Amino acid sequence: MYLSLSIPSRPCSPSQSLLTPKFKSFLGISLSPSKPLPYSSVRRRGNGSSTTTRAILSTSRELVLKDFQERRALKIISGLQNLDRDNVASVVTAADKGGATHIDIACDPELVKLAISLTSLPVCVSSVDPTAFAAAVEAGALMVEIGNYDSFYESGIIFSPEQILSMTRDTKTILPSIPLSVTVPHMLSLPDQVKLAELLEQEGADIIQTEGGKCSNPIGSGVLGLIEKATPTLAAAYAISRAVKIPVLCSSGLSSVTAPLAITAGAAGVGVGSAVNKLNDVVAMIAEVRNIADSLRMAGTSKAVPRGKSLSV
Repeated sequence: MYLSLSIPSRPCSPSQSLLTPKFKSFLGISLSPSKPLPYSSVRRRGNGSSTTTRAILSTSRELVLKDFQERRALKIISGLQNLDRDNVASVVTAADKGGATHIDIACDPELVKLAISLTSLPVCVSSVDPTAFAAAVEAGALMVEIGNYDSFYESGIIFSPEQILSMTRDTKTILPSIPLSVTVPHMLSLPDQVKLAELLEQEGADIIQTEGGKCSNPIGSGVLGLIEKATPTLAAAYAISRAVKIPVLCSSGLSSVTAPLAITAGAAGVGVGSAVNKLNDVVAMIAEVRNIADSLRMAGTSKAVPRGKSLSV
């Protein structure tokens, strides 16, 4: 049982959605319990075919998770509700040309097909509807993400820990072999973020993603402002990375200035969204991704603080 969580949302059952009808219609989702969808690429008949499929899935998992295990992952995020093909194409191109290791897009099969036509990077799809993942994986996605909640906060939509755990279980039931990343909401207190991360690890999540940029209101400008903006997600990455054994991806509010701090804090990589996807042209996007990738490479030459150790000042 998940107890003593102080969260700014009303109590709800795991199957109850906080999405308004408007957003359900917009996203085409339903969080009510449903039967697992058939996934033909995973579940094939015939012993020989099953063995081959398992081998392919195992190899894909290793390739997708390799950069996280080596603590150098850079995931560029186009946005969970971003269905603008032109913008998504620009973000994917920027990730590919700028030196990212993964691209994260909305959970839409057509967008997945577009992305894999533009890059050989592993494509991750984000959604809050587990039943939507199978079609995207069929289209070529190699990783799924429950999270990137920022767009929902603007409408006052908050997902409870119980809902996130339920979505995680459902996703593992539908796609047990596909790498799964789950975002821990920054709306929780830091101790409760750690508790949820521990439970998500127990449920089979492969990666924990942090967030916090939306709740940060930097006072300073320039470098000082960038560091202030990244503080919540950096704090979460530091605390969670010392509580779980799976990789932690530090995301939200990061830049080329603060990305190296995430690695030093214990993260296995960083996720970057608005710093790239809000730019107006693909050349600027590529330059920003390259700046962040270069900053991470420089951070890799320094020794990060080992897990379980504390920063001393």
